Amino acid sequence: MVRSKAPGKKQQKKGIDFKKIKRKLGRKLPPPKNATNTEIKSQAIVLPEQSVGADKSGFATSKKGLTLDELLKQTSHHNAKVRKNALHGIKDLLEHNPAELQSLKYAIVDKLRERLSDDDKSVRDTFYLLFDSKIFPSCLEDNQGPMVSRLMPYIFKAMAESSVEVRLMAFKFFHLVVKHYPPTFSLYADKILENYKDIIQKNHFYVQDRSKLNVALSGLAHCLSLLPCDESDTESHKENEPLLAYEQDAANESARFAHVSGRLKEIVGVLINCFQDFIPLIHTPGGFDEKSFSCLHHILCSIGHAIKFSIRMHVQRQAMWLPAAEDVTLMILDQDIAPLISKKLLGSFPLNPENNLSGKVDERYFILNSVLTEIFLEVSDWSHLHTDLCNRFLVFIENTLLDKISRSDRQRKPIPKPIHEKTLLALLPSVPKLILRMDSDWRDNLLQAFTSTFNDCKPESPLTLACISVVRNVIIPNGDIHYLSESDPTVNNYLGVWVNKLPSLLNQLGDNHPLSSQAVLKLLLDLGRVGCLNASPTFEEDIIKFFNPCSQGEGDVSGGAFARLPREAQDLALAFLYYFSINNFSSPLLESIVSCCLYPQLEPAVLCRIVEVVHDAYSAGYIQITDHFSFLTTLVARFKVVPEEGQFSMECKEQETHRGTLKALTELVCLRLSKMGDGSLVLQILEKVLLEQINLRPVFDNGCAILRIICTLDSKPTSLSESSITTLSEYLPGYLIDIVKCVPEDKENSSLYIQTCLYYLIPCYFMFERSSKLTEEVLKRMQSIVSENTKALESVQDRESGRNSLNLIQCVVSVVLLMHNDVKVRKIISSSKSEIDLILQDVISLQSSGSTSLTVEGKHMMKMAGERLKIASNSLVT
Repeated sequence: MVRSKAPGKKQQKKGIDFKKIKRKLGRKLPPPKNATNTEIKSQAIVLPEQSVGADKSGFATSKKGLTLDELLKQTSHHNAKVRKNALHGIKDLLEHNPAELQSLKYAIVDKLRERLSDDDKSVRDTFYLLFDSKIFPSCLEDNQGPMVSRLMPYIFKAMAESSVEVRLMAFKFFHLVVKHYPPTFSLYADKILENYKDIIQKNHFYVQDRSKLNVALSGLAHCLSLLPCDESDTESHKENEPLLAYEQDAANESARFAHVSGRLKEIVGVLINCFQDFIPLIHTPGGFDEKSFSCLHHILCSIGHAIKFSIRMHVQRQAMWLPAAEDVTLMILDQDIAPLISKKLLGSFPLNPENNLSGKVDERYFILNSVLTEIFLEVSDWSHLHTDLCNRFLVFIENTLLDKISRSDRQRKPIPKPIHEKTLLALLPSVPKLILRMDSDWRDNLLQAFTSTFNDCKPESPLTLACISVVRNVIIPNGDIHYLSESDPTVNNYLGVWVNKLPSLLNQLGDNHPLSSQAVLKLLLDLGRVGCLNASPTFEEDIIKFFNPCSQGEGDVSGGAFARLPREAQDLALAFLYYFSINNFSSPLLESIVSCCLYPQLEPAVLCRIVEVVHDAYSAGYIQITDHFSFLTTLVARFKVVPEEGQFSMECKEQETHRGTLKALTELVCLRLSKMGDGSLVLQILEKVLLEQINLRPVFDNGCAILRIICTLDSKPTSLSESSITTLSEYLPGYLIDIVKCVPEDKENSSLYIQTCLYYLIPCYFMFERSSKLTEEVLKRMQSIVSENTKALESVQDRESGRNSLNLIQCVVSVVLLMHNDVKVRKIISSSKSEIDLILQDVISLQSSGSTSLTVEGKHMMKMAGERLKIASNSLVT
């Protein structure tokens, strides 16, 4: 066995007074055990609210249930997030409750205007969006003056803040105010321009961020664009919320902006220096970015507006013989500003990149060069620039007109059409003065370039109107038709090309562009007045197409471009037509005008005006007499009274017919023919043409018009030939029967019936009075009609055919009774009593007829007709 060890002595534990705790470096020490806990805990005591305070029924609230008053109070909260949310809540509330803004807009503005200078960017941005999207658009129809007057003190205060961000927001917000209420700038122009000058001078703050500078420059450019730069601007402002709403007089306007001219000189100087700061960026290999381009563009536009305004004020004061104030001197002649404009600004033209750039950057250079060219065109009238500098600008203008910008380099894309077109619209108004002022070489180059632009522009493009204006100002300088540029050989070479294009342009424009059409017609009229049309064969063909409608279907006529133009343009076209007719009023042109007159939608006044113009051209010896007679008779004979063939005008409603127009036309034609000379001689010339129309059996409205012309020219006794009497005797019975067919006999006693019948019967009555032979022949033919239909009733068995024959007999009896009712005509037809008696015998014989086609009703009708006809026959004296 293993021997166990003897137990050892146990070690005694030593007592420890303080336990040492090891602490790690950096750890926070725990509080001592005897530390006093000062934390106080409590529970919220919820008290029930009063019912009056909790009830929000009837109040507009936001999505979070807050009223407008509560939201306005929160906009002043110390927490930026609460202020921002309050502005969002106001936007939401106004979206769903727009009436709140109308009733409380001034209270809302008074409270919110404080946020313009808020120290938090998100609050300022939300404030801006609220006014931009809700408050200003909702108050456009109201008087915004009181609202703006409440905002302007806070805007000026923010513009003077030490914080750059707050100042920029002030300029941005003022720009928004001006967009919605343009007169704001004129009311505070001097102080606003002073603030703009101050912030632009300190542009070194924005070297790294051009977008900040762009905020101020964009607002300045917009404000200066509101200055009255020329007469057209003034007229447009007067028509649509004028810049000077309460001062429209030119002298008052000049005096009102006199103090602005001095401030503008300072602005232009600052802008040119700012422009120079960008010059290093322009010549960098990669070009400049979008932000820099925007700044440059706004700088140049602002300078251009300021120069135009200065020139306008200077010219206006000279025109009104006003003394030149010290601060209203012409800016471009100022000894301090003129060198800056000519050397530092225009001297940098053209702004060209050193390397091939992308198309987008290339467009930016083109736009900037275009604005510089506009400034050059304004300055060149007043100051003498270096020849080399002028040639550089002229080359750019020529290439722009020819659309050669960037096309010489194959690696570059052409300038986009909208940008090129916008530039042309800005440059074209200055082309006439350049053409008339340049030497012969440059004049020819510019004329050729402009002609290319004129030929290439499409009718729907706004360039069309601009090109027409250039043609007018080149041919007729200063709008004076007594002085033409035709004497200039260089201009005269291109005159024919421009003029011959105008008629074809009219047809291309149609009725879709009335303003352009009106401008073309006005130019043609002025050229016609001074005999400078020099029309080519194609010119007349295009004029014919302008008036000549196209046939769209059988019996359907569609008007040409002339017929669909506004009345003012039609008056210009007709005035031009008179002068064009001096050497060119041919038969084809007359035919086209006749077709145009037959267009159903042509206004009656325009139709009558056409007749007047054609007659005046005839009176002046521009139209042959045979052509003029053919024009008048064709017009009357072919004029369409009713919309459908085979209808009588009496069967349609008055507004569905052109009966009144034909009556007025007939009266006008008769008046003109009666003043052309002796009526018998005129009738002798027209007799064959008129009777040919009668032989064609026209509708009885047109037939009446022809008969009225004959009656107007004829005399007593009649001068008509035997053949004409025969033709009329064959036509008049059917014409008289048509009259009684159109007007129901049961209206015989009404004034309308009598008046209507007399209008159609009177021409016949005059003819009967002038020719007893015609009366006798007409009655004989009417008696023959009755006799033929009486026999037909005896033989036919068909009731429908019998009814038609019976109605025809009834119409003949009605015609005789109508003639009998007129006292004068009664005496005329007395000589033909035998014919009337024969008609009476046929009517009486029908009363005892045994024909099956004659009903009891028909016999009764014949009995009544016979009794009335018998009474009329007995009253005739042979």
